[in-house]
Amino acid sequence: MDAYLALPPAGHGPGLLLLQEIFGINPHIRGVAQQYALAGFSVIAPDLFWRQGRRIELGYVGEERERALALMRTVARDDVVADLQASLAALRARPECGARVGAIGYCMGGRLAFTAAALCNVDAAVCYYGGGIAGQLELAPQIRCPILFHHAQQDASIPPEAVAAVRAAMAHAPAQFHDYPGAQHGFNCWSRATYHPASAALALGRSLGFLAALF
Repeated sequence: MDAYLALPPAGHGPGLLLLQEIFGINPHIRGVAQQYALAGFSVIAPDLFWRQGRRIELGYVGEERERALALMRTVARDDVVADLQASLAALRARPECGARVGAIGYCMGGRLAFTAAALCNVDAAVCYYGGGIAGQLELAPQIRCPILFHHAQQDASIPPEAVAAVRAAMAHAPAQFHDYPGAQHGFNCWSRATYHPASAALALGRSLGFLAALF
């Protein structure tokens, strides 16, 4: 399994497991990795489609989007949990990585950040519009670490009742929820038609403030 690594200019910082959208470790995800590395984190973004093909990078519309959706349906939980654990072990073994490690993910990766919080012993997690979280709420009781959720209020993929179900399931945990009026699914991605700069900037600031507790 390949992974994209971005290291902090200062040479050392807490670890951050960056989990991809369904479009692979494409230029946007690599840009996000660099963004958080510049903020002081040691970032690893594993290629979670490696079983289907090495270094798959896809666009957001047409046939490439359809391929991305098909690839997402091939990801089995047991396989991906093994990949998350291997990635975390590799990150923690690096001299640049501090003692604490968080997970952050977008879309499919948001759901996997939730999975990592439950099953992979991370110290914090951030879930951006995590599609499918409401379908795996049996994991919620296992989450004890701080966790942050970002949801778009106009997300056709994640209806309000799904967000409400996640809120209810996380009542036991140190969970924070933020909704973004006027934003749609994928609002953080500057390469997508649904990019919403104001929401992306606000969510980034909130995520950095939340993850600062890892230092």
